[in-house]
Amino acid sequence: MPIGIDVEILMKLGITAFLGLIIGLERELKRKPVGLKTSLVISIVSCLLTIVSIESAYMFPHNDNINITMDPLRLAAQIVSGIGFLGAGVILRRGNDSISGLTTAALIWGAAGVGIAVGAGFYWEAATGVALLIISVEIIPIIMALIGPRQLREKEIKLQLNIQNKEKIVEVITAMREEKLSIKHLRIKDLDNGDHLVQLKVTVNYKRQTTDVYYTISKINGVRGVEIESL
Repeated sequence: MPIGIDVEILMKLGITAFLGLIIGLERELKRKPVGLKTSLVISIVSCLLTIVSIESAYMFPHNDNINITMDPLRLAAQIVSGIGFLGAGVILRRGNDSISGLTTAALIWGAAGVGIAVGAGFYWEAATGVALLIISVEIIPIIMALIGPRQLREKEIKLQLNIQNKEKIVEVITAMREEKLSIKHLRIKDLDNGDHLVQLKVTVNYKRQTTDVYYTISKINGVRGVEIESL
């Protein structure tokens, strides 16, 4: 017997691919480890497994002697927990003790959720979810940076200063504060050559360029060398 093609299933897979493409493009444009291909695979396979789970639940015959019942979304439930392994793989701890990849891991989970929603027939809900996801990671941070609390309008910068005379350390810190650099963390270490290594974590307005901070600190009297990293 020829096998009929279910147009609705093909439509679900196509819609899922399109929505997964949107999520993947957002990550790809930001050069994140999980990009276009990964998001497409996650969303499409999640949709496919959801379809298989729902359809297979009603494939078995029922009669007086045999009554097989299955949960239509049993496979979909396993997707939600299983996708966590992929999410854990993109969360990284940097050398400066900061964590990166949490947003990418969350969007992996979101791509799987979109696939499940489309596979279960919730088309508009899935499309709305993707739109809200993009708004949340692209537009909301910009709005918060403009009108949000002060902490959301600042960025952190890590500095390492080489200072020859210890008497100059206080002067350098005072000069930095006068340049509107808010010091959050300070560590001083004596070097073997007699110099002093001053490690700082400062916050500045998010609009201020890291290079501008570098030039400003380089001009402070007493600073022999500067190493800067934008967190």
